Formats: sequence, structure tokens, C-alpha cells
Amino acid sequence: MIVRRVLRIKDRPANVSDAAALQSFQRSMLISAIRCTLTYVVFPFVLPAVSFAKGVGPVLGIAIGLVAMVCDVFTIRRFFAVDHKWRWHFSGAALCVIALLTVLMVQDIIHLLR
Repeated sequence: MIVRRVLRIKDRPANVSDAAALQSFQRSMLISAIRCTLTYVVFPFVLPAVSFAKGVGPVLGIAIGLVAMVCDVFTIRRFFAVDHKWRWHFSGAALCVIALLTVLMVQDIIHLLR
């Protein structure tokens, strides 16, 4: 009940199923995976080759990270709204991803401020 109150969930929505909650989780994890792939695979190799695009990586990283975090929060809300049996497990995974994205976002902000 405390988590439902913190997430501002009143009643179980009639049009949301367990499958929709799982699909939401998969979507938010995909966005987070894209962000990490860009940060660690694409940007280090592509951006140095394009000298005029200096500083684009951190800006894109922050933008994609924010979108991923919002999706993760909506996913947690959806799992608790439908009382999914794995809501605590998925929420733990989503919170770990949010923590990692926060670290990456702080690194990007520091990089931009230099």
C-alpha cells in the first residue's frame, strides 16, 4: 500500500493487463540498452571521426537517459497498478537501471561542464 501511495496509484486500471505491463518493461529496458550501446560502443568510435560533432554525445546521452528513466518509472507504476506477481522483481531491476543511468547522466553533465 505504501508503494501504491508513493506512485499515486488509486485503483487497478481496467484496460491494463499483465502482458501490457511486461511489454512496458521490455520497452523501457530497450531504451536503456540503446542508451548504453550509444554511450559505450557508438560514441567512442563514431564521434571522434566527426570533429564537428564534439559534445553531441553527452547531450544525446542525457536526453536518452531521461526518456529511459521516465519509461522505467511508468513501468514500475504499471506493474504495481495491475498487481503483477513479479512487480517487486521488475521494480528492482528497473531501479538498478535508473541508478546506473543516473551515474551516466552525472558523468555526461560533468563532461559538458568542462
